[in-house]
Amino acid sequence: MGPLNIKSLVGTLATLVLACTAPDRPARLPEPLPDALLSYLGADSVRARFVREGLSYHFVWSQKGPWAVHVLRVELARCELGLRVLPAGEAGQHGAGLSTVSELVGTAGGGVLAAVNGDFFTPEGRPLGPEVALGQILWSRERPALEWTPGAPPWIGTVVREGSGLSAGVSVSRLQPGETQVIGGYPELLDAGDRPVNDGMDPDLGFATLRHPRTAVAYDPEARRLWVVVVDGRQGSYSSGMTLEEMTATLSATEATEALNLDGGGSSVMLVHGRRMSRPSDETGERAVRNALAVVSDPAFCRAAP
Repeated sequence: MGPLNIKSLVGTLATLVLACTAPDRPARLPEPLPDALLSYLGADSVRARFVREGLSYHFVWSQKGPWAVHVLRVELARCELGLRVLPAGEAGQHGAGLSTVSELVGTAGGGVLAAVNGDFFTPEGRPLGPEVALGQILWSRERPALEWTPGAPPWIGTVVREGSGLSAGVSVSRLQPGETQVIGGYPELLDAGDRPVNDGMDPDLGFATLRHPRTAVAYDPEARRLWVVVVDGRQGSYSSGMTLEEMTATLSATEATEALNLDGGGSSVMLVHGRRMSRPSDETGERAVRNALAVVSDPAFCRAAP
């Protein structure tokens, strides 16, 4: 027997170790969408993507609409997951106080997992509803909105002015708003499981009764689950969009009891890890908007958990 070859022995041992190592685990499969939701949509095809623990992206296509529906399922029982409002800055390349959601996500720093467009806005770049972000009240308006504060469940309702601050489920001080986030929308679609009467909408404008691209957010308090939905529209046989009644029925089928409609039309868009998942209806692509609603991960949120 010849002299011991150390290099050969090390190589043999490494091969044996690798041979005994279990193969890589397959990618985690997300929980399926509720049967009631798939049934209402008349789903012909469904795709799902595991984004991270507590967050998954789902795509549903249905000939019934036709509808192309993008869904974020957010398990807020995971204390590190939360929401952040991403406001546009001063006048820029897209006009007064407007940026695309992709640009807002790109400048938001780490932690942003997914995002959609937010509130309606004026040509001057002002949101129609309240806006609380960056540790301060940016716009004080009495309109329907979504509020979220670390350690507490989301709140959807009509914000009212309260002294120098706002009442949005919690009191928000102009001097010390803390970590509260508020983003406006219209109208409220579900309130304690019921469909509110929205007398302020003019049916002749077709805002509610015609099919358009839509973005909306809904919350299921019992499951502590947030749903964020974008429906593509104005794209022929691919996707026609939804009426507000159809969007409300979609959100109700998730078992959510609170829901808010966000800006739609050419503003509707959904991003996951910075990648555009939906198909904006404008020929030029993403429309510049006033703000975005982002799903974020931040371990600091857990310090506020009850």
